[in-house]
Amino acid sequence: MHRLVCIHCKAEYSPDSVVYTCSACGHLLAVEYDLDTISISRSDLASRPLSVWRYRELLPVRIPPVTLQEGGTPLYHLKRIGESLGLPHLYAKHEGMNPTGSFKDRGMTLGVSMALQLNMRMVACASTGNTSASLAAYAARAGIPAVVLLPAGKVALGKVAQALIHGARVISVAGNFDRTLEMVHELCISHGIYLLNSVNPYRLEGQKTIGYEVIDQLGSVPDRFVLPVGNAGNISAVHKGLSEWQSLGWIDSLPMMTGIQAEGSAPVVRAIKGNLPEVVPDKNPDTVATAIRIGAPVNGEKALRAIRETGGLAESVTDEEILSMQRTLAQMEGIGVEPASAASVAGIKKLVEMGTLDPDERIVCVVTGHLLKDPETVIQQCNPPTEIDATLPALLSALQL
Repeated sequence: MHRLVCIHCKAEYSPDSVVYTCSACGHLLAVEYDLDTISISRSDLASRPLSVWRYRELLPVRIPPVTLQEGGTPLYHLKRIGESLGLPHLYAKHEGMNPTGSFKDRGMTLGVSMALQLNMRMVACASTGNTSASLAAYAARAGIPAVVLLPAGKVALGKVAQALIHGARVISVAGNFDRTLEMVHELCISHGIYLLNSVNPYRLEGQKTIGYEVIDQLGSVPDRFVLPVGNAGNISAVHKGLSEWQSLGWIDSLPMMTGIQAEGSAPVVRAIKGNLPEVVPDKNPDTVATAIRIGAPVNGEKALRAIRETGGLAESVTDEEILSMQRTLAQMEGIGVEPASAASVAGIKKLVEMGTLDPDERIVCVVTGHLLKDPETVIQQCNPPTEIDATLPALLSALQL
């Protein structure tokens, strides 16, 4: 039903192979399906619960999946923010409402299920936080050990706490994320551990369901899909998934894939704006948005293709713009997200100010992680609680009533 194919030289690999990149040319792999064997129609899916596994015929898992009931996240109409920006059709897909609080759960239900399908009995990843939290939870659900490597001092404590409580072996590495990823890749290859970073093509199969759900919730294909970009797995996955739906004849067009990066970590933006053939890594990425503090995005090649093939855009935003939009989402829409998540909506605000967008566009911004992933950054932005004596007059005085 499926096979692994190199996106560059088109070399094919058995679906039973434990392989992450092409052995012939070193490029990334993608999961390809025999779409003419898909016997269901899109309307057949409507009776199923909205979740990752609603779309199981377009996923590679053939065993009972390891699941925590991920997916089915809300799509919010950002009415107040949209009105302030002159965008009446602005939406946010809140992936922070997944079981461990981020979109990574979509990839991990696939990845850990594939680990069992391939008879792997240990899993590992490098992480800026959300991947480690999700991997630890799904490995616990599957009853297999997990190892996570984190760049020392660069991961929000809420995410470290999740990895620890779910029982993963957590290793803090004195280096940045890119070096940490190199180390865990070497470990997995040398010791037969299943690597579940987004270089693993099966991870992205789960993440592509974000796009499926948005169309089912919105009732149509949005004009523009906007995502924060770190390792570039999400933007690549959504593009791949919707391309499959187009090939099946389930949709007629693809949205303009738009990637937003932090100004201090923006190699994909530079590649798009400079019309470069490939992403040139940032050696020292730096941003308050720890989830996208990645200088060498593993899926950069796929991301460039997704943006260029759909006539999309890439733009960067400052840390100040990210944090400002984090507060705006919370205070104008009641939507609490971690900093990296706010980058997508901050990017739309910037594109409006640049005069780049058609105000009639239907725009869906993916907000990728929950507010409580990084409470320290939130607290640093806010005034502390007002302390008063335990009397009604003191309360009224504090409230100026």
